[in-house]
Amino acid sequence: MYRSFLIFLLALLGICSALLGLGTQQSVQVTGRLTCNGIPAKDVKIKLYEKEKIKDVKLDETRTDVYGTFTVSGNKREITNIDPKVNIYHRCNYKGVCYKKIGITIPDNFITKGIIPKKTYDIGEINLANQFTGQTTDCIN
Repeated sequence: MYRSFLIFLLALLGICSALLGLGTQQSVQVTGRLTCNGIPAKDVKIKLYEKEKIKDVKLDETRTDVYGTFTVSGNKREITNIDPKVNIYHRCNYKGVCYKKIGITIPDNFITKGIIPKKTYDIGEINLANQFTGQTTDCIN
């Protein structure tokens, strides 16, 4: 009961701060290159989220180009630091109906004040054929 009330209060605080314009506008940008067994992984879905207690908020979405590269960026007003993450949905070495999902949390030092990001977090080159800690399967993305 107490836990439900606490979650309700936190959600209400977030809604009120957004409606009243409280907090600081914060932004983040992420770039990287994806491969599958050394070949550029083209048309892979990438989503940038701001993690929330109840439901994550999507800030941006894109797909990798023919070279496997991507850039996503977004911004949100929050009282505390935003908690951004990137989700990668792919089928490298996977024949299932759904997608493999890799989540990457973005370090706080790449969050900047304002609508336009002043830093870019480069995740580098990732071979999607590898196994990743926390990797899941996602059918609704």
